[in-house]
Amino acid sequence: MEFDFDEIRCYNNEEVHAALERLSNEKQFMKVLSTIYPLLPKEVIKQRLMSFHTNYAFQKDMVNPFLQYLEANMTTGIKLNGLQKINRATPYLYISNHRDIILDSALLCGKLIENKMDTVEIAIGDNLLIFPWIEDLVRVNKSFIVKRGLSARQTLESSQRLSAYILHTISNKKQSIWIAQREGRAKDSNDRTQESLLKMFNMSGEGNFTENMSKLNICPLSISYEYDPCDFLKAKEMQQRRDDSCFKKDPNDDLINMQTGVMGYKGKVIYEITGDINKELDLISKESTSRNTQITLVAELIDKRIHSNYTIFANNKIAYDILKEQNSFSTEYTVTEKSDFERYLSLQISKINLENKDADFLRIKLLEMYANPLINKIRTNPNYFEEGE
Repeated sequence: MEFDFDEIRCYNNEEVHAALERLSNEKQFMKVLSTIYPLLPKEVIKQRLMSFHTNYAFQKDMVNPFLQYLEANMTTGIKLNGLQKINRATPYLYISNHRDIILDSALLCGKLIENKMDTVEIAIGDNLLIFPWIEDLVRVNKSFIVKRGLSARQTLESSQRLSAYILHTISNKKQSIWIAQREGRAKDSNDRTQESLLKMFNMSGEGNFTENMSKLNICPLSISYEYDPCDFLKAKEMQQRRDDSCFKKDPNDDLINMQTGVMGYKGKVIYEITGDINKELDLISKESTSRNTQITLVAELIDKRIHSNYTIFANNKIAYDILKEQNSFSTEYTVTEKSDFERYLSLQISKINLENKDADFLRIKLLEMYANPLINKIRTNPNYFEEGE
């Protein structure tokens, strides 16, 4: 089946200049850029925008300087590990856990640029296209659109087109892709790959399930943030959903999450490339001929790769011990680190504005967010306690 990708694909280089010209005439967008680059007059910003004719040039010379500012001021360092596990000439489908709406993919692209590598195409939900100009911005920034909130029939058609686009991008464009392992962020940091995502990937293949997955060069990617600036917003949403089964976020909530995630303090940020799963796919094809079983095994494999490659920070160990009411890791952090983290939790809870605020519930949810990466890492290695990190 032939698909028209024009509605969802990122802009090609021939379309970049016109899109940036449209953006330069958007007052709201120019106000955002003036905030990011306060020392540059608007006319200079506009001239710079109009100087770009490729996605990569825009990312390298306009977006990446801001990412470098964030690294210097909102983190204590960002690392991309595991480049030796991939072939730089091979396009991969990077599947990662999802912490931050914007930065998970943006910071990855920044580190690829620093390593003189091409950036990835980015899957982004259309629920984040809050203002009309945001679509131009993300498509110039090599993002393709994932349609959400569709009817059952529309969802099927959209999934088929998305699957075909992903295969086309990997196989024909020879372009790597980043996609989250699930729709939306895991609010409690208990990262799990949605099997429906793998079923979507499979729609465009002509072979069996494992053959179709092999063509995508799936490469799990583990992302670890020492601190999640949106942790209090995620906890707030969990109480709202607990108290109101019909609760739905409005677009302004997503906007606040984006702003908070970008401009909040993150501590250390570690990306760990784990290598492709093609060899394991061969083993899974021999282990079972059932497609459903194979889908489950591949989802579990991706999860294990992500979980086992988390970077564990002191606050993860502190949260684990408090949550479990144990001292399993008490020799691996100081009394000061524990009291600092306790103070941090209190500060985050104080930011939550709810009419029926349940501080005990919110504290447990925050602790779970920081403990779950360690809990999942321990599950991947039964000897974790004996071996240490």
